Amino acid sequence: QVQLIESGGGLVQAGDSLSLSCAVRGRPNHRYAIAWFRQAPGKEREFVAVADWTGLKTEYAASVKGRVTMFRDDAANTVSLEMNSLRPEDTAVYYCATNLSCTYSAALVPQAFDYWGQGTQVTVSS
Repeated sequence: QVQLIESGGGLVQAGDSLSLSCAVRGRPNHRYAIAWFRQAPGKEREFVAVADWTGLKTEYAASVKGRVTMFRDDAANTVSLEMNSLRPEDTAVYYCATNLSCTYSAALVPQAFDYWGQGTQVTVSS
């Protein structure tokens, strides 16, 4: 059974940096797309970043582009999300998700991903 386990969230101040990690367990190979989404209180879950199975092809939401970088470490079966210049509007629960049926997902919506982690809270104070 595939499990995704996020870590690294916390309380930071505006302008700070934070690194989130997602450990992928139970998947025998690395040929799958993986993404980060976030959900703020009272809002829909929204796309943040996605990477293909190589990690070389990535795409970011306009709201985080230039401030966020996604990395894959397939040797360690982890995916990280490096976030810089954090803003109060980045406050949300961050989830990693994977689509095991494809090596990249151009559909940047939650419905396109079939395995999810439990989420990690990121709170940015002003």
